[in-house]
Amino acid sequence: MDTAARPTFRDATDTDVDDLVALIESAYRGDSSRAGWTTEADILHGQRTDPEGVLEVIKSADSRLLTVEREGRIVACCQLEHRGEHAYFGMFAVSPALQGAGLGKTVLAEAERQARETWGATEMHMTVISVREDLIAWYERRGYRRTGRTTPFPYGDERFGIPQRDDLQFELLVKPLA
Repeated sequence: MDTAARPTFRDATDTDVDDLVALIESAYRGDSSRAGWTTEADILHGQRTDPEGVLEVIKSADSRLLTVEREGRIVACCQLEHRGEHAYFGMFAVSPALQGAGLGKTVLAEAERQARETWGATEMHMTVISVREDLIAWYERRGYRRTGRTTPFPYGDERFGIPQRDDLQFELLVKPLA
């Protein structure tokens, strides 16, 4: 990887909120998300997050929003939350224009390293919409396993989007961080 294009990692600050919301929305919702492979545009309309949700992660004592920059621009992010012996991974977004080039793998590996080294986490947990088979397969190739444990999708709460189908639920994926 060329040095100029190498990503840098840092914790998000209040001043990053608008850029982070725009990044997350572009990766998952609307026509812009179709440029990448992580789009949820066919199963959810409306917003993926909002400034309040992003700020809440930034301000939480047990959480961090890892921000990834390349050439001075925010190009990816993920939430890390300390939950005792495990860490939770969420709010993961990579700019649609950069998807499929290995940046997501780099960000995930860095998040796992930081959770292990900073908090001593022995596992990483995440929840993924269970109908997202392509995304789940991507995580499985990186050592995550499906648990079969599901939680309901928050139908009726438009902060999480407007579902376009009635079979959505979240499945817990887990990976040991040895």
